[in-house]
Amino acid sequence: MITPSRRSAVVRLAAALLAAGLALLVAATPARAHNSLTSASPAREAMLPSAPTEITLEFLARLDPAFTTIVLTDGTKRRVPTGDPVVTGTKSTVQLTDTLPNGTYTVAYRVVSADGHPVQGSYPFTVADPAGAAAPTAVPTTGPASPAVAAVTAGDGRGRGTILGVAGGAAVVLILAVGVLRWRRRSPRR
Repeated sequence: MITPSRRSAVVRLAAALLAAGLALLVAATPARAHNSLTSASPAREAMLPSAPTEITLEFLARLDPAFTTIVLTDGTKRRVPTGDPVVTGTKSTVQLTDTLPNGTYTVAYRVVSADGHPVQGSYPFTVADPAGAAAPTAVPTTGPASPAVAAVTAGDGRGRGTILGVAGGAAVVLILAVGVLRWRRRSPRR
């Protein structure tokens, strides 16, 4: 038979376990960090002596091929033709369909993290081939961001994974709380 003081201790222990579980759940949420670019070829700010034939980006976490976009633009903000992204694990590669003339180019990317959050970014590199063709000249723009950034940033920008994780955590806490309340009601009282 459980005495009132022992029942009180059990209730305090259950409350402490519930609080610890909730703290672990809340503390674990930031641990599901968003994906980020770890390496690129050509690299950020690279000065290349010859034009690349492909662009390869590597990220921290696996990529979803359906939600991976890589866009290349030239100094005039025109989109440079590339093949579709080929995703292998954490890497995505696009083949360039034409040889790039000398100039500065911008690689823009958008991928979806494991938590459903879209991650995007861009970086420049320069082709400076002594035997290469002249670069296109930049044309001032009056509109929004370049076509590369516009193409990459299309979408609502909201991840579903974070919302589902929080909702699942709340459901677990609710189930535990209901279980503790039912257990307390079933215990014999003195």
